Amino acid sequence: MTAPVRFTRGLGRRRRSEKGSATIEAVIGVPAFLLFVGLIIFAGRVAIAHQAVESAAAAAARSASIARTQTVAVSDARAAAADNLTEQDLHCLTQRVQVDATGFAASVGTPAQVTATVTCVLDLADLAVPGVPGSKAITATMSSPIDTYRER
Repeated sequence: MTAPVRFTRGLGRRRRSEKGSATIEAVIGVPAFLLFVGLIIFAGRVAIAHQAVESAAAAAARSASIARTQTVAVSDARAAAADNLTEQDLHCLTQRVQVDATGFAASVGTPAQVTATVTCVLDLADLAVPGVPGSKAITATMSSPIDTYRER
């Protein structure tokens, strides 16, 4: 039987040439990983904010649709949207609620609806991820029917 051949000489050279490779991998890998984590946090915050704004728009439209007059509908919708965003702990740099309550002018027996649009400018400056804006406007629009046979 012959003894197995060992290539110790080539292995020694290989070990010497790989010195510092872990440091280089860390220098390249860690920032890329942190960027990836930052983008995941960004996407999560935007998704949660979008859901909260949609919920606020739905609450505003529903509040407006059960009001008796157009003026009360607009004020109720704005209050409902603000309350809903506060309850969901969404901190907007600015928020705007637009209500289309022209359906109240329709005669009794005519189908009509109220539409609420909520816009929230979300503050993202604390993320400090390259390519991510400091703020992002999130908008949602919802409608709710007005009772067709209710006195208006």
